[in-house]
Amino acid sequence: MTPDEYVEAVLDLVERIPEGRVMSYGAVADALAERSGRASARLVGSIMARHGGSVPWHRVVTSAGRLPPGHEREARARLRAEGAPLRGAGVDIRVAGWSPEEGM
Repeated sequence: MTPDEYVEAVLDLVERIPEGRVMSYGAVADALAERSGRASARLVGSIMARHGGSVPWHRVVTSAGRLPPGHEREARARLRAEGAPLRGAGVDIRVAGWSPEEGM
């Protein structure tokens, strides 16, 4: 998979995350690792920062459920509107976490 194809795969996966659900940067990387040969949460974060504006970027959080850095207020408002279970400064990833194996 080329770097451009990986960017598209990340964005396609993020587009599939249902409303009110989230994935961590690492979970996105892990879900694509076998197919792509890459498994870097940092790379996913970089892709989201550069190219994520056209997908539901607010549904990608840290493994602890913290919201995207620098966009916490907007992400919180969007997740609240979708009914995501918020907890402290982030989202309750144990409840809201989603995996592509779950389907839609």
